[in-house]
Amino acid sequence: MRLKQELLSERWKKMSDEIVIGKDEYLIREGEMSTQMYYLKDGTMAVYKVKGDQEKEIGHIYSGELVGEMSFLDKSPRCASVKALSECRLVVIPSEKFEHTLASLPTWYRALVNTLLDRLRRANARIKI
Repeated sequence: MRLKQELLSERWKKMSDEIVIGKDEYLIREGEMSTQMYYLKDGTMAVYKVKGDQEKEIGHIYSGELVGEMSFLDKSPRCASVKALSECRLVVIPSEKFEHTLASLPTWYRALVNTLLDRLRRANARIKI
């Protein structure tokens, strides 16, 4: 994927910060607003949704995957919390850097991203945990 190649390029390494979070630390909390997403370089993370007064684990994120992309792309509050299951190294992708990369792609690409994001949000809303 072009974004993954771009993230690993020297240009992105110079423009993006890396962070490390420890085991059991939260990276994202459900309901927060977003101005950045993350590329998980090393480690494993768990995804949680609040149900009543408890968190329910609904998935995992592994090295090489993006974290927090849905809220980042549609400017909606975070739809889940994400916590490190091990020490994790992540590349921070601020919105202005992503927008710059997206602007260099064909117009239909943004339409594709928005269509897929909308369909995924609607599908997620139908899932009961």
